[in-house]
This record gives sequence, structure tokens and C-alpha cells, in this order.
Amino acid sequence: MRISGRSLRRMVLAACALAGMLSPAIAAGPASIEPVEISARPINQFHIGHDDRKFGPLEFVGGLEMTSPSRDFGALSAFRFLKPGGDFIGVADTGFWFFGTVTHDADKRPSGIQNFRMQQMVDQSGQPIERKWEVDAEGLAVKDGIATVGFERNQRVAQFRIDPDRMKAPFKELDYLVPARELRQNRGFETVTHANPYGQHEGGLVVVSEKSLDKAGNIYAAIIEGPNKGVFTVKRNGDFDITDGAFLPDGDLLLLERSFSMAGGVKMRLRRIYGESVEKGAVADGPVLLEADMGYQIDNMEGLDVWTRDDGALIVSLMSDDNHSILQRNLYLEFILHED
Repeated sequence: MRISGRSLRRMVLAACALAGMLSPAIAAGPASIEPVEISARPINQFHIGHDDRKFGPLEFVGGLEMTSPSRDFGALSAFRFLKPGGDFIGVADTGFWFFGTVTHDADKRPSGIQNFRMQQMVDQSGQPIERKWEVDAEGLAVKDGIATVGFERNQRVAQFRIDPDRMKAPFKELDYLVPARELRQNRGFETVTHANPYGQHEGGLVVVSEKSLDKAGNIYAAIIEGPNKGVFTVKRNGDFDITDGAFLPDGDLLLLERSFSMAGGVKMRLRRIYGESVEKGAVADGPVLLEADMGYQIDNMEGLDVWTRDDGALIVSLMSDDNHSILQRNLYLEFILHED
């Protein structure tokens, strides 16, 4: 059977999103900061070929398609802003930290990426970690100068002091409460986020796995800090897996989800989980806010953060992981989340 170029791209894109097979080997040598040149092409339409900007409660602001000649650039798994909508820190699942700044134009649309640099994760002796299975970083939370990272394969949640000039080995590993036997090797904690500081969990860490399922088919998660620590699950809705999440100002949990198939390629979804359902022993659930397929400007969407713009708008920022594949893209997208 003859396969069209478009169908072939969909098939390979889906396979890459599933397996992450096309990542390069981590370069040997001492850990160092690598300045990375980024070219950013503006994305003005979210729905390809259409000028509509409202998608349910979400309004598309703009986006960027990021490319670089650096062989290490890509595989961007998670990011968090250090300054709202500007300076950010992130982790790549090839075992790198990355830092940079999103710039905006006079109309508040993303216009470029500046001062992007990468550095390899290191062990306690300061040497780069060469084995990818040890540094498959997928989830990230930031608070008070501490980065908390969720790793797959060698499952753990570890904390690092943030130093953009020299990231060191972790100073602490946390008890993630979910029984280790329940975590699937490549379906571990993709979401690591701090709860609302004024809510029931008092800013404590919450972790959600990608697709580690209990006997009822729900997704394992846990509140690992705060006064109400304990394991809970998230209701699995359709064939979507969870790739990141962040708490909204009202205490709800916004989850980024991904689905893929050989026929339909990659899809993304945003789901709002009711904050009161995030508690020990509960099955958390909530409505879908946005769903998009390859007719939209999406790729293998893995990173999410939420921040408040200087005019008071609540912004949802998304980032994709290209798996170091020539058939995938590194995207940065922004939406306003309207609460009325």
C-alpha cells in the first residue's frame, strides 16, 4: 500500500512521541554552560488556515517555532518561569538544564527567545551523567530558588538549588508516596507542581504520573508535601496521557494531556481538574477546556506553565518536545485563560 508523505509524517511523529527514540547521545566531557543560538519564527494562527482566536475559554495570543544549529537543542520536557512571561528554567529528557528569556512585542505577543543556554546534569562529583536512563527528566516545579524535578526510568523526585551559571547535583530526594512497583518505567512523574499557597495543601508539592494506572484504570498521583499528604488518582479520560500541569490561582489544577495514534497523529488537550478533588484517596476529575489535533499548531506538547501578565490576564504557556526528530518541532504557545 502506498503511503502519502503526510500520512508517513503522522506515523513517524506518533511513534517518536511514544518512544522518544531519536534523541542523540549525550556528549562526553566536563559539564559546561553552552550558549545556544535560537531562531524563532512567529506563529500567528493556532488553527491552521483560520484566523479565529477564541477556543472555548482560551484565547490564542501567539507562538514561536524554535530552531537551532546546536545538536543538543531539543527534547524540551518541562519549563517554569522564574519571572512571569520572561526568564525561564527547564529540563530536557536528554539530561540537560536549559535557561532563557521569552520576549514580547508591543502587542504582548511572543516575539523571540533570548539568552538561551544549556548545561548537562551532573553527579555528586560534578561530572556529567552519561547514561540517559538516569537523567530522563520529565517534570519540574520551582519555588524559593529550588527546582524539583521528576525523573522517569530511574524513578525519583529530586531537588536542586537553582544557579543558572552552575547547576549542581541534587541535594535531596523526596518520598513520592506512590508505591514504586506501581510506576511504569517510561510513564512516571511528568507533572511536578506546587499547589496554591493559600489552599488546602498550603503550596505543597503535587506529582502526577503520565500513565501509571491503578486497577480501576485511573492515573496515580500524590500530594507529597503539606498538611494533607497522600496518594490520589486522576480519572483517565479517553486515550490521553498526562504530560504536565500547574495550579491555577483559584486552586484548580490545569493538566496538559497528549494522545497519539498511527492514523490520527498527535493530539493535545487541556483539562481543568477541580481543586477540591485533589485530596488523599480521591479520584480527581474535571472538564476539558481545549482539544486540538494536527490541524492546529501543535506537536508533542509536554511543557506547561501558568502566569499573570502585567495587565492582569491569566496566561497559559505551552512548550513541545521534538524528540530530536527532523519531523517534529519545538514550539512555544501562549493563551489567555478567560475566567468569566
